[in-house]
Amino acid sequence: MIEWARWMVLGLSVVASVATPAINEIRPNKPNKPGRFLSLPVPQKCSQRPKEFFYRGHNYFYSGHLPQYRNTKLDWLDARNICREYCMDLVSMETQEENNMIFRLIQQNDVPYIWTSGRLCDFKGCENRRDLEPKSLFGWFWSATRVKMAPTNQIPQGWGYNAWSQSGHKKVPQPDNAEFDINRTNESCLSVLNNVYNDGIAWHDVACYHEKPFVCEDSEELLNYVASTNAGIQL
Repeated sequence: MIEWARWMVLGLSVVASVATPAINEIRPNKPNKPGRFLSLPVPQKCSQRPKEFFYRGHNYFYSGHLPQYRNTKLDWLDARNICREYCMDLVSMETQEENNMIFRLIQQNDVPYIWTSGRLCDFKGCENRRDLEPKSLFGWFWSATRVKMAPTNQIPQGWGYNAWSQSGHKKVPQPDNAEFDINRTNESCLSVLNNVYNDGIAWHDVACYHEKPFVCEDSEELLNYVASTNAGIQL
């Protein structure tokens, strides 16, 4: 993975609606949620953040295992902001081992789908970037860490498989931006779906307004910020 400079993550705006991941259940008209921004961490929440499981120095939690979020499904930005208030962010599966851990969580708990921090660079600041073209192959990154993903049609370095699904609504490899053909909405966020298209547990590009449970992962950036601005805080 390569550190990707010049990402303009603050100010990402997405729209939201109640919807399931199946393309045939998409609403053609979606209510708008303009002017939303990334949330700042809340020191008290950071010090008391859920620590459900641990991997290589990071704590994680699955929203469906917490009483306050057990029946909660959120769009991508709202889910990300819940995580950020705890000094966490949506999960970024940057290694095969970490990805396998999340896939096991989904399989063992029969989770239908989750949000990750995966994002397509199709917003302001991504224009005229030849290194991102075509975006369906080269435009994906982990928003939590600002790390560029491997080309979507290749097995990432150090991995033994490509986590992107080989099927979907169009019955072609992901990402396929299928919803754009239905309601002109780009599928700009990365969700892990559990056999929705009879394709096993795999990555899919999904429109960011869909509402899903989520997995949060410690954010070193936010933890360091809160530690440096709150003397003596226990994190």
